[in-house]
Amino acid sequence: MNKLNAVITGVGGYVPDYILDNEEMSRIVDTSDEWIMERIGVKTRHILKPEQGSGTSYLMTRAVKQLLQKTAVDPQTVEAVICATTTPDYHFPSTASLVIGNIGLTNAFGFDMEAACAGFLYAMETGAAFIRSGRCRRIIVCGGDHMSSMVNYEDRNTCPIFGDGAACVMMEATTEENVGLIDSYLRVDGQGYENLHMAAGGSACMPSHETVDARQHFVYQEGRPVFKHAVTKMSDAVEYVAKKNNLTNNDIAWVIPHQANVRIESAVARRIGVDEEHVMINIDHMANTSGGTLPLCLWEYEPQLKKGDKLIFTAFGAGFTWGASYLIWGYDGAPEAAKSPANFYKEGKISREEWYAMRRKAENA
Repeated sequence: MNKLNAVITGVGGYVPDYILDNEEMSRIVDTSDEWIMERIGVKTRHILKPEQGSGTSYLMTRAVKQLLQKTAVDPQTVEAVICATTTPDYHFPSTASLVIGNIGLTNAFGFDMEAACAGFLYAMETGAAFIRSGRCRRIIVCGGDHMSSMVNYEDRNTCPIFGDGAACVMMEATTEENVGLIDSYLRVDGQGYENLHMAAGGSACMPSHETVDARQHFVYQEGRPVFKHAVTKMSDAVEYVAKKNNLTNNDIAWVIPHQANVRIESAVARRIGVDEEHVMINIDHMANTSGGTLPLCLWEYEPQLKKGDKLIFTAFGAGFTWGASYLIWGYDGAPEAAKSPANFYKEGKISREEWYAMRRKAENA
């Protein structure tokens, strides 16, 4: 009996229409385009406005609908939906249950997974485990966050960093060798609360007039220690996975790092000795979407991926939690993706706004 593994067979994504650029950001808080670009590397970020939709479930539902359309998969054959998010619509019910209900995946179970910015790594490995066990043959793994719902737009140190968006992958069972999720290294040390957290809103510090007045329902981050830990942990994780699987730098087609800060991404690339041309980066126009950064990179770079490409994902988030995953891509960039406006955008032939408009038209066709 051939050994089962989980392979990605499609990618879907969604970002809101509204784009908040640095010029507008500088009118909201005391900052500037120069300051943001030098320290973070973000030029624009997508923001979900109430008049367009509500909650992370809206973002993920749009992404899953696109995925099902692209892959032409019968929704009734999807057996599970795993949603990696730090910004669920509610404490309960789960965001996954809302996505399943919105789309009508009546044969699926689902649940949320909260591992902060590393959540997609954890969700992808969990989905693969269900498939390898024989329990499921087709699973959708989502990653995304409505970060603007937890950002303090009076805090110049955090509000320029984050944006809203979600993406998802179809994971299916395969017996084909040399494709799929090969290995993962996942860790938590429990030491990061003081540096990165939301103080109120949970069972340890329930909402009250006092917590609202103290603005404790927003992201709090101490940038310097988080930066230091992120570079070290992500680099070490990539090196560990590469060494364990006998990969040299020349073997790795792409490194997909969490899009937290362009300086972190550059530092990780330098430490592991991978040329930045082989590092997926979209933070300049997507910002940090937390659990959404890794799958959103796949969504944008899908046309450039070829079957057999060796990819290493890495992420770092609150907790501290971090890790790396090694995956061998299972198909050439989907024909519809290869013809998509993404190629023209990356070549500078159309603007980003034109690209998203063309995506919307294709989705609604």
